[in-house]
Amino acid sequence: MCSMPAMFDGMKLAAVATVLYVIVRCLNLKSPTAAPDVTYQDTPLNRFLLKSCPILTKEYIPPLLWGKSGHLQTALYGKMGRVSCPHPIGLRKYLPMQDGATATFDLFEPMGDHRTGDDVTMVICPGIGNHSEKHYIRTFVGHSQKEGYRCAVLNHLGALPNIELTSPRMFTYGCTWEFASMVGYIKKMFPHTHLIVVGFSLGGNIVCKFLGENRTNQERVLCCVSVCQGYSALRAQETFLQWDQCRRFYNFLMADNMKKIILSHRGSLFGSATKMEDADLSRLYTATSLMQIDETIMRKFHGHNSLKEYYEKESCVHYIHNVDVPLLLVNSADDPLVHGSLLTIPRTLAEKKQNVIFALTLHGGHLGFFEGAVLVPQPLTWMDKVIVGYANAMCQWEKQKPPCQKSGNLNTPCPEEKAA
Repeated sequence: MCSMPAMFDGMKLAAVATVLYVIVRCLNLKSPTAAPDVTYQDTPLNRFLLKSCPILTKEYIPPLLWGKSGHLQTALYGKMGRVSCPHPIGLRKYLPMQDGATATFDLFEPMGDHRTGDDVTMVICPGIGNHSEKHYIRTFVGHSQKEGYRCAVLNHLGALPNIELTSPRMFTYGCTWEFASMVGYIKKMFPHTHLIVVGFSLGGNIVCKFLGENRTNQERVLCCVSVCQGYSALRAQETFLQWDQCRRFYNFLMADNMKKIILSHRGSLFGSATKMEDADLSRLYTATSLMQIDETIMRKFHGHNSLKEYYEKESCVHYIHNVDVPLLLVNSADDPLVHGSLLTIPRTLAEKKQNVIFALTLHGGHLGFFEGAVLVPQPLTWMDKVIVGYANAMCQWEKQKPPCQKSGNLNTPCPEEKAA
């Protein structure tokens, strides 16, 4: 009789041990913290950047209890965005496009002078279906304003819930038209400003493709920073159908969000005067993945004949090698949306091109990168700090260069070059 309570106690201990084991494994508590794995070529510029932006080489410490889980970092970013989010006040600009669409972006002026005394503008492209009102964008804009940067944030075509489409087209994975229009406006309105190009997730693909499409797009650009992009949609589509790291589940959630955005513009996108048919609308309702939506809807906005053609032509992997301005590519090893096989693209690029630095953190999830001691994260993330730190370093480097070598004079040789 006495053995029964002892047996139950043993079962309780075993159950508690099992629960603790699952918690430790799921939260990845045994994983060490480490500095980012940085791939770069040893050049004077890269040495200066890493010295002037020490956060790239220092240990990234996420919140102790949950910050080592890429899923929780991603979930917190997706659900809450940021902690104690600021409310920067900007002006919304409307830009008519040649096809009848209307691009919009929000312009935020700096809160003080830049440390170099120069006029510098961040041109920012958010992630899929995002815009200037998202918390992570507002947090980054607020931090950049305090550092003396003007910020221009693209609102992806169709993403803002209170802005109607003026043509039967919305944003796609790699269309650069709206971003190019915003950059052109900034260059015209602020003829002496330097540009820092920033892209988050899908926005990283767009900005790298934009810079690589035409060398003139790189004029007056000091540098570019891309965070958490996947580089190749064609290679990524296979990984999005896998259950590894719950990627198939994330695919379903993002597809559901895309459906809501598309259906909110049903009147503009579907009808006799558009490229979409009622059959496309029926297939959209039953879609459970981004690939199905891309096949049914997205590829048709630009007349691509197949999903493969759409992914090939809209991925920056075919253009990024043409980018010659300093380029910082940031990814996280525990990003549940970006499969590890895709990270050979930025690593190989950094090994081959002197202007590229690839920083891979051990933790951070997808656009998370929260920092904090135990439980509550800090308002600013590692991501916010590293982008502004890298931009500050580039501005300092630009300031000390002779006038003939500055970003606005790419085609002007120095006196000694003329004599040669």
